[in-house]
Amino acid sequence: FYAEHTGISVSEFSFNSSGACERCNGLGHIITDVHYMGEIRTRCEECGGNRYRPRILEQKVCEKNITDILNMTVEEALNWFAAQPDIRADLEELYGVGLGYVTIGQPLDPLSGGELQRLKLSSRLKKKREIYLIDEPTKGLHIRDITELIKVLNQIVDQGNTVIVVEHNLD
Repeated sequence: FYAEHTGISVSEFSFNSSGACERCNGLGHIITDVHYMGEIRTRCEECGGNRYRPRILEQKVCEKNITDILNMTVEEALNWFAAQPDIRADLEELYGVGLGYVTIGQPLDPLSGGELQRLKLSSRLKKKREIYLIDEPTKGLHIRDITELIKVLNQIVDQGNTVIVVEHNLD
């Protein structure tokens, strides 16, 4: 999206590639290993923790740079990408499995097991004749999110798939 609108290479908008801040290598922080204390992480002064080279952060589309987008929740991004049907379709799948509160740039490690399952489930919603075995997908979910997840699971079954859920929640 940003590459199309700015004319800059796609790899420049990845903090894992050529767009990464040179000082912190796209981590957003500097790691100092103090042997007697362990790792100390300090915010990168060059990128301000944003992970990108300064010239990439200067690139804006509709007054937002790439980190502004990555810091949006899925729900916020649905509105912002209203005119982009391909991007919106992916966001709707995430929203549909109850992950509307997750930011687009969210690293995977802080996600719970249930959130990771729903993330994977969202990428498989269009498949048919599949068997899904899901272990406690509602763990840690708000009741509203559970209701949304049940709708998604029913949608998957209605498409001709089999869903086996191991769950303690009686709903």
